[in-house]
Amino acid sequence: MPRLSAAHAAELLPHLEAAMAEANITTPARRAAFLAQVAHESGELRFFEGVVSNLMDEEPEGLGNVHPEDPVRYKARGPLPITGRTNYRAASRALGIDLEREPARVAEAEVGFRVAAWYWYSRDLNRLADVGDFREITRRINGGYNGMARRAEYYRRAFEVLQER
Repeated sequence: MPRLSAAHAAELLPHLEAAMAEANITTPARRAAFLAQVAHESGELRFFEGVVSNLMDEEPEGLGNVHPEDPVRYKARGPLPITGRTNYRAASRALGIDLEREPARVAEAEVGFRVAAWYWYSRDLNRLADVGDFREITRRINGGYNGMARRAEYYRRAFEVLQER
């Protein structure tokens, strides 16, 4: 992540490593795939909170947003952004943190990385990383293939560095 300062990296690294360990993102292939997706989705760990329209009719189905304020309250947050009341509720249950009541906590490094790792693990992305199916990982994270070339470049760089260790 060339745009990530050393100071910011040092601040985030303990939270990132703890979350990856919690979700068994431990092999070079898993770590490289996870880091590549996180790098792309968060603008190299610079953005942990997105912007959102407050119009419910623009929200995709399945997010569980039932109140007019929900799209704003449960907007995209975290290094692998989650969106919608349903995802916040599921992360809350899995991690034992009330993110439905305090959704802004997903934008905090410690919680955000745990949520990202939970999302990864709960969608069986370690298995896809193990077999090298980076394209399917991207589809499951992004819903499509937006930024595929950049994601693949992050993956290539991360994998090279992790193989050297």
